[in-house]
Amino acid sequence: MHASIHPLISPARLRDILSAPDLVLLDATMPLPGETFDPEQRFVEARLPGARRFDIEQFSDPESPLPHMIPTQARFATLAGALGVSDAAHVVFYDQGNAASAARGWWLARLFGLERVQVLDGGLPAWQRAGGPVDAGAPQAVQAAAFRPTPRFRLVAGLGDMRDHVRHRDRLILDARAHGRFTGEVAEPRPGVVSGHMPGARNLPFGTLLDDHRAFLPPEALRARFAEAGVTEDRRVITSCGSGVSAAVLSLGLAICGRTGDALYDGSWAEWGSTPGAPVETGPGRSAVS
Repeated sequence: MHASIHPLISPARLRDILSAPDLVLLDATMPLPGETFDPEQRFVEARLPGARRFDIEQFSDPESPLPHMIPTQARFATLAGALGVSDAAHVVFYDQGNAASAARGWWLARLFGLERVQVLDGGLPAWQRAGGPVDAGAPQAVQAAAFRPTPRFRLVAGLGDMRDHVRHRDRLILDARAHGRFTGEVAEPRPGVVSGHMPGARNLPFGTLLDDHRAFLPPEALRARFAEAGVTEDRRVITSCGSGVSAAVLSLGLAICGRTGDALYDGSWAEWGSTPGAPVETGPGRSAVS
């Protein structure tokens, strides 16, 4: 993470820099399981001034059978450049209220090398409550830019990594799914995926890091939540969820607390829960839910 930039930006601070020539605003809204809205329609109806649409489904591997797995470096560079994002840009991600979409965009951008990347705390609803201006209608064309990826693959974990970590218990795995899905009491929304959790994982539903307006809790409250989940200074964390989106909320929360060196399991439960032979536990485990 760039030493001079905080992972979050407030609506007030964003208004102060809205005319900065290197600022790029990206609406990364996507529906989570159980949400049925059309993100493209939402984008047309209301967006931050000059914002571009960052479609997480497009910024994914089109050949993977798993949902929105990370794209290749070349694909990310091509798509980011088409949105006018250079590797020197100051990028602010936001979404229209679920927090997870913007967090996933933030994590992807950092993975592929962006240094100055932030999330608008509270998303578009917070911006509108603060009286920020919005655009509507068809967006204007943007000038393409050159994006040179400089990936940080330490930020992502794959299936082989996770097999090792589960076997050796050398990382703390934080699962951002709802408690019932973690325990196996609630069926997974994707067909062919068993219920339960990875052995040794802790459950920390991503919403527990957010307030009633879907903005992040203060850092001291985040640290308390993470401590309850077993996070310590001497052990690295891997975040996981259903498909690698809401896990990014936990990753962002860890970064807000000043942590570095943690990773996100990109395949998450969609991969682990559909992999033959991958060990699965059910029941409460070591839950962080109070």
